[in-house]
Amino acid sequence: MTVASSRSGAWALAGNLAVLAVLLLAACALLALHGDAWWLAAPRPSRWWLAGVAVAAYLGAALPFLWRGRARPAPAPAAVAGAQAPLLVAWASQTGFACALAERSANMLRAGGHEVLVLPLDQIGPDRLAATRRAVFVASTTGEGDPPDHALRFLRQAMHDAPPLRLDYALLALGDRSYRDFCAFGRQLDEWLRGRGAQPLFDRVEVDNADEAALRHWQYELGRIGGCGDLPDWAPAAYEPWRLVERTLLNPGSQGGPVHDLALQPESGALPQWDAGDIAEIGPRQPPARVQALLRALGLSGDEPVEDGGRPLPLSALLARSHLPAAEALHGLGPAEVAQRLRPLPHREYSIASVPAEGRLRLLVREMRHPDGSLGLGSGWLCRHAEVGGTVDLRLRANPGFHAPPPEAPLVLVGNGTGIAGLRAHLRARIAAGARRNWLLFGERHAAHDFFYGGELREWQAQGWLQRLDLAFSRDGAAHADGRGAAATRGRYVQDRLLAAGDELRAWVAQGAHVLVCGNASGMAPAVDATLAELLGEDARDALRIQGRYRRDVY
Repeated sequence: MTVASSRSGAWALAGNLAVLAVLLLAACALLALHGDAWWLAAPRPSRWWLAGVAVAAYLGAALPFLWRGRARPAPAPAAVAGAQAPLLVAWASQTGFACALAERSANMLRAGGHEVLVLPLDQIGPDRLAATRRAVFVASTTGEGDPPDHALRFLRQAMHDAPPLRLDYALLALGDRSYRDFCAFGRQLDEWLRGRGAQPLFDRVEVDNADEAALRHWQYELGRIGGCGDLPDWAPAAYEPWRLVERTLLNPGSQGGPVHDLALQPESGALPQWDAGDIAEIGPRQPPARVQALLRALGLSGDEPVEDGGRPLPLSALLARSHLPAAEALHGLGPAEVAQRLRPLPHREYSIASVPAEGRLRLLVREMRHPDGSLGLGSGWLCRHAEVGGTVDLRLRANPGFHAPPPEAPLVLVGNGTGIAGLRAHLRARIAAGARRNWLLFGERHAAHDFFYGGELREWQAQGWLQRLDLAFSRDGAAHADGRGAAATRGRYVQDRLLAAGDELRAWVAQGAHVLVCGNASGMAPAVDATLAELLGEDARDALRIQGRYRRDVY
């Protein structure tokens, strides 16, 4: 409890006690006046002055407390000294679906330890926006690109009067692609927030007709920035079994985490189709040693049959796909009871590095570690624990926000680290389509260890498929040329290379180029975004985004 709230409570208690005391004294004084029987009649005229004295005494005691309450209204949460404004979850809904998703998002953030305030968009004014530092917006579009009815007040007042914002936000836009202006209000809100200086925590997520895959992606991104990423998926993915046919370590000796190239094929049936830019959703599994340790603590073998969604499987298999509670919480329970207590693990997302014509789905995965040194759940499963020749739970997710431009349009690809995976898929697709106007800017630590797919990229450049290749290896020190046709490394990071090539970038954009960015969301992507604004101007950069010519897939 804050000091202000403690004082307020003390004054309220003192006021109540004072009023009670005055009433008791008045009652005692009036009691003596009733020498005759009690009856429902007005007091005698000679006694009116005594009633007036009692009323005046009451008002005199109560007035200071009433005035104190009027003079000092309860402050908004952001105005309390030393307090941090709650994370705002705002919704605009025509049918109630956006409101329900906002409540789900809020509950998820609360589970991550955040204080959350949920409000409809029409109850949010310029003052609250100015006081908010983090916000989540869930906005639906109705009719032919219109905002929900109740959001018109926000559209006409808050969006018109709001000052520049110091706000980090996430935005979920709901729509239906059968209408001409898909997600029009969500897009309008996103562009307005950016124009007021607000910074997106990740790119807008668009949902077509309640698409479950897009909603899982929203939950994934919200969990990543909210520290609540291990909650079960709202709409669990219907995974298919894929066989891990190959796993290759690409950067032995690197100062960074080990990076593996993985090749997978369906366990049965033909290879499905996907587009460059699409995503593989992976169902991770717990390390086998952790599963066995829990089984030993429970005195179970793991071979006991249990049910999961109506299908039978061994208890050990279900444990591998689930959050593992402490053994004490499961002590004395039978296998079926243990199964009922388990919560499924959420999926992990990875950019696909190949196209179907290659005959394999390829991923590029870096081993991630927690502060205690333990491997991340998804990367640990794919890079260490999944056996080559064994199966991996996988589902494809379309990612239309990162699909390729027409082959005749020039394409600028910018990425760092394992972000090269999605860019490699785009280059393969462009080569298959006969498109040669391709420019790649790529950054990593050391050229000797971390130039992923470097042999292919140099070959494509030599063959004319890659018109320009700019590299930035941040730990290699002084500027140098790689001696094989790639541009010299001037500047430590990929955004430095982009800035150095500013004249050519402007020329490509003037010729209709599209810009695709793939890689780190906390460092590279914001820096590239700022560099594009510096080179092109903020209005021109934003125009590219509105036209769909500037797209990002960042993590």
